[in-house]
Amino acid sequence: MPRHIDKKSEKDSPKPSFRRRILVWVLNICLLLGVALCGYVLVIYLSMPSLDAILHETRPAAVVFLDKSGNEIRSANRIMGTPVSVETLPPHVWQAIVAIEDRRFFTHGPIDIRGITRAALSNLASGRVASGGSTITQQTAKNVFLSREKKISRKVQELILSYWLENRFNKNQILDLYMNRVSLVGGLRGIDAASRAMFDVPATRLSIGQAVQIAAMLKAPTTYSPLRNPDKNIARARTVLTEMVRQGYITINQARTAAQSLSPAVGVSDTNLYRYWTDFVMDELKSRIGAFESDMYVHTTLDMNVQDRIAAILPQKVTQYQGAVVAMSPDGALRAMSGGTDYQVSQFNRVTSPRQPGSAFKPVVYLVALENGMTPDAYVNDSPFAIGDYNPKNYNERYYGDITLATAFAKSVNSVPLKLTETYGIDSVLDMAGRLGVGTKLRREYSTVLGASEMTLLDLTNIYAVIWNDGKSVRPYSITRVTDMLGNTLYERNPSDPVDVLQPQTVEYMHALLRDVIAPGGTGGRARATNVLGGKTGTSNENRDAWFVGATDEMVIGVWVGKDDFTPMDSSITGGTIPAEIFRDIIAK
Repeated sequence: MPRHIDKKSEKDSPKPSFRRRILVWVLNICLLLGVALCGYVLVIYLSMPSLDAILHETRPAAVVFLDKSGNEIRSANRIMGTPVSVETLPPHVWQAIVAIEDRRFFTHGPIDIRGITRAALSNLASGRVASGGSTITQQTAKNVFLSREKKISRKVQELILSYWLENRFNKNQILDLYMNRVSLVGGLRGIDAASRAMFDVPATRLSIGQAVQIAAMLKAPTTYSPLRNPDKNIARARTVLTEMVRQGYITINQARTAAQSLSPAVGVSDTNLYRYWTDFVMDELKSRIGAFESDMYVHTTLDMNVQDRIAAILPQKVTQYQGAVVAMSPDGALRAMSGGTDYQVSQFNRVTSPRQPGSAFKPVVYLVALENGMTPDAYVNDSPFAIGDYNPKNYNERYYGDITLATAFAKSVNSVPLKLTETYGIDSVLDMAGRLGVGTKLRREYSTVLGASEMTLLDLTNIYAVIWNDGKSVRPYSITRVTDMLGNTLYERNPSDPVDVLQPQTVEYMHALLRDVIAPGGTGGRARATNVLGGKTGTSNENRDAWFVGATDEMVIGVWVGKDDFTPMDSSITGGTIPAEIFRDIIAK
């Protein structure tokens, strides 16, 4: 049956009011905006990298080099300081940070509505952005996870991360994360790194004054740096002290005492003094343990006092040329190394670069003669010598005729070691060099006897170390132990027993010969000092290389002077001049 439609009822039904239509329209728009906003936030969230991956970000393993006494020399790859926490730090360190950066940190959530409101009102009153309302949690999210780009998407990411951090960690853990990741000084991260860089102390030893100076930097590290802008830093540090008193962290008397201690930061000493050394040790470290991924301490044999003396003396004595010095204990422990006059100018390590040792090689030949029964007072003939086309002359082209072996050695004549080689054979000389650690690197020819075969300063010094190690074998070493940051041993030197290379009588005779070199009339007279046991000079053809290797009771020191391009130096430069003087000045104290 057809439905009856009441036209009157249909006509009289009320239509939606204009106000209602507007409300529906607004609700739809809000719904669409809400969906769009949720979608935008979701897209940003999905585009973020793994939070856990960033939290445990990978970086080059930091290597901290220590000297023979356990003092820190410098570090490599260390972009972060030693991890610190609320529990391990003196309370005033983290209290200074909270007091100036986020006074309500322990009571508010991821964001601080009161802080944001207060900052907004302050900015409106001043007509500029004078203060911000970011919490430590927000700053941690920004420092740890985000770039410094000023985009809306980055701010959204910051809020998301702030809520994530507050849900995953407690307040102390977030503060720890902030203190260990905040960037304050030259790319270094963490307050411990800043503490070491500016005050040369770990964060665990910061005084109240030093702590507030670091806290003062958090607002703008460069602007409030105690290194670059000490006046601004000290002024803001006083503000930090005021806040700490107001919030009950320290007493007024403590604040007054700390205020009196505020001063510009000096910064750490120039560690370039040790760069040749640490570069060398790093190479040895890799050869010992291979690739490494964890932070570690490398305990080395360096004597910082000796290294400092070498670093001060070498540039003063060598001005027109280049120079290198290596010092070791007779057992092979390397005590100091400088591969050039200035690491900033040239990083090339001349200690490990092969050059011609000249007459500094001659002890090897004399050791052969001594081992075959000759004595220092045995007579030899100094006269012109030739074998085939090879006919070298003495340095001053003067010949002394019949002289003792000791005199020939002290005056460094050329004919006598050549004649000794002819008598005992070139193979005997090369065999002796091999026993001393360098035989496989030498050419089998007579010019080798006079130092024409290249070797490094380290190898040459090692030859003399054997002589002053009572004739026992020596293997140079720079690392004694490697540990991780918790003290667990990763590597420890386990030396084998030394082998007798030279007979006691041979060693005694050679000591006498080396002592005569530094006596009046010897070529090494300028190296003479009360604590010098002996030494030997060496000068290669056309004065391209000048050497001196000498010893005291404690060390064997090798010195080289020359030019990197192998061109001749001034004819007055020999092993008995600048190199001998450098040696003498190093061991003077």
